[in-house]
Amino acid sequence: MSNTLFPVFLKTETARFLIVGGGNVGLEKTETLLKQNPKIAIILVATYFHPKLKEIIHKNENISFYERAFEETDLENKDFVIITTDKPEVNRNVRELAKAKGIKVNAADQPDLCDFYLGSIVNKGNLKIAISTNGKSPVLARRMREYFTEVIPDNIEDNINDLNKFRSNHKGSFQEKLADLNEITSGFQKNKKQKNSKKYKQLAFTLAVSFLMLFIGYGLSTIVSFSDVKYGLSHVPNEFYGMLLIGFLAQLVDGAVGLGYGVTCATSMMLLGINLPAISGSIHTAEMFSSGVSGYSHYKFGNVNKKLLLWLAIPGVFGAICGAMLLIYLGNKYVKIAYIVLSIYTMIIGIRLIILAYRKVKEKKKIGNTGFLGFSGGFLDAFGGGGWGPIVTSTLLSKGRKSNYVVGTVSLAEFFVTLAAAVTFFASLGVSHWYIITGLILGGITAAPLAAKLAGKLPQKTALLLVATLVIVFSVRILLKVF
Repeated sequence: MSNTLFPVFLKTETARFLIVGGGNVGLEKTETLLKQNPKIAIILVATYFHPKLKEIIHKNENISFYERAFEETDLENKDFVIITTDKPEVNRNVRELAKAKGIKVNAADQPDLCDFYLGSIVNKGNLKIAISTNGKSPVLARRMREYFTEVIPDNIEDNINDLNKFRSNHKGSFQEKLADLNEITSGFQKNKKQKNSKKYKQLAFTLAVSFLMLFIGYGLSTIVSFSDVKYGLSHVPNEFYGMLLIGFLAQLVDGAVGLGYGVTCATSMMLLGINLPAISGSIHTAEMFSSGVSGYSHYKFGNVNKKLLLWLAIPGVFGAICGAMLLIYLGNKYVKIAYIVLSIYTMIIGIRLIILAYRKVKEKKKIGNTGFLGFSGGFLDAFGGGGWGPIVTSTLLSKGRKSNYVVGTVSLAEFFVTLAAAVTFFASLGVSHWYIITGLILGGITAAPLAAKLAGKLPQKTALLLVATLVIVFSVRILLKVF
């Protein structure tokens, strides 16, 4: 065992400290002790005193100082010695003399001379956390102190006082008291998740804006001229406003339920008679933003299984390219057949959502043919404008895998799949369907805050059944319209 330190919180009201050295390090050690107890008894011995240290000495009557070299008599009636000089021979001499008298020593930046370390300390009222790196990296200990100081709420003192009153007034047995205190303090983990959620929202907003600007910048600089943009803005197609509504509703569904964005958009846009390749191309371009933000956030929070990611993303990219190319071919040559195939596909997705609603949690089972799952998910997602989540996520969850790793890994893989599909559609269609993409993005952005509030409000089973009903009804209507 390399780290044998035993943390102890020392009462300093009667402790007597000797600090040898008055430079920058002596100043730092003096401030550290005073911060923990302004009335602590300190004696300083040094041939030089930092100007700021002199100010501190004159302001604190509990600090004595001698401007001279160290003498053995300075160790009399001392409990702890802190050595801060830059002279190794002096430090070792003080250490040996103190050790002979049974006095505990701390030597700055010389772990081999130390009996104890002064760790970085987090102060929040009665809450105190000491951090040590076993003398290996004081800088890291300081950074950890800054981190915990930031994340621990300032009102933690109120919580401590309330818990102390509750414990004092509790009349039950020890086990009952412990159980009640554990139940009360379980809310602290929820507060941590709320803080992480807040940081995630800030990160998501920043990345979403970055992706959006990249898309607009690329389109304006390499594909669309300024005159084209000016003309397009003055002749916005009526379909743009329909896309706003579809993007709003699809994001509302996806944000509240966790899936269904693609199939909701696809069935709605087919009812409007939009060109099939434009449907899938627009959906994947718009979805690229949300999947990128979601996948990156899951990666930062450690919800991604890297091995599973490779087995899903790589085959998924090839599947998406194949699905996109097939849809472009059928959409241009055999429009009616493509509509029939897509309508049947979305209807199957709707049925699968119903199955998901009534699915029971299963025991963990081995996942076979993960690469084929990724390929088929990417292929059908690109071909049908959606379905990656209902196909891939539901399959992995049905095998008993943990939901956070499944959702995180599938979300990050989805970014690469949607990117591959979007690039393929762009190569064939260009940006002629810019109004569809812009409408979906703007509609989704508008719905996102409301969707976030709805998340978790509607029971998962009910939500899935509603989405499934919507998709099936739309699919049937499209089939009736075709025939």
